[in-house]
Amino acid sequence: MKRILITGGAGFIGSHLCDRLLREGNDVICLDNYFTGSKDNIRHLLGNDHFELVRHDVINPYHAEVDEIYNLACPASPPHYQYNPIKTIKTSVMGAINMLGLAKRTKAKILQASTSEVYGDPAIHPQVESYWGNVNPIGIRSCYDEGKRCAETLFMDYHRQNGVRIKIIRIFNTYGPRMNPNDGRVVSNFIVQALKGEDITIYGDGTQTRSFQYVDDLIEAMIRMMATGDDFIGPVNTGNPGEFTMLELAEKVIELTNSTSKIVYCPLPGDDPKQRKPDIALAKEKLDWEPRLKLNEGLRKTIAYFEEKCKRHA
Repeated sequence: MKRILITGGAGFIGSHLCDRLLREGNDVICLDNYFTGSKDNIRHLLGNDHFELVRHDVINPYHAEVDEIYNLACPASPPHYQYNPIKTIKTSVMGAINMLGLAKRTKAKILQASTSEVYGDPAIHPQVESYWGNVNPIGIRSCYDEGKRCAETLFMDYHRQNGVRIKIIRIFNTYGPRMNPNDGRVVSNFIVQALKGEDITIYGDGTQTRSFQYVDDLIEAMIRMMATGDDFIGPVNTGNPGEFTMLELAEKVIELTNSTSKIVYCPLPGDDPKQRKPDIALAKEKLDWEPRLKLNEGLRKTIAYFEEKCKRHA
């Protein structure tokens, strides 16, 4: 049995990771300040003797004896990370420093949940891990993009200078149950709008592309990455190489929800990437991993979750 710390453990992805690690027989400490996470996501775990919930902000140091750390803490959707951009970059940078310090002291293995946003508005397609990115350092998304890039730098320097055992994954668009309905991400936006019969808002002309992976596929990649030997530290892309335009996604959601919603177009926000698609050759080679769930099936599971959530709050 390992003692595992998950920062951002009450968030969308973190809560699914808590579930999985507990099922595998580990002790799990879930750290969250509830800025975007929610107790509802982990309420079903509160009676589990192997689960510990701690309200804590990773901007401040945290002390515990642990074997592994998954550093997920950071708001990840544009409305949330732009709400308080200084707080966002502090979470990425100071949170990384504090968790790396803990890993150094306890000799724990630590995984950084980085993001495809480190590639910015990419000049190459699909994106490979060796690509350095095309990021605006002074734009409205910079607090998140550059915060995550700096966190990767810190991980590499703690590894080179102090021998900390690190893992870095770059997460591409992920969706599934427990997404926050108000997080401003495209999948949750479209589903909520479709279920309410409201207009579905597409920013730009709808030709910009994204790749969507179901949350269970991501959790599998994270577990496999943490289990790799010390000779492989990443970064490694975790995402679904299936590529869809925003218009295609909106049409799929309307079809699967039997919605009467109409599609409307709004101006494109600043620095919004036009293309996003992972090259996952490295994940296939090193982790023997690729996403399994097709978009239609994953959307059905996610729609069912939001339908149930709407009923409970009706």
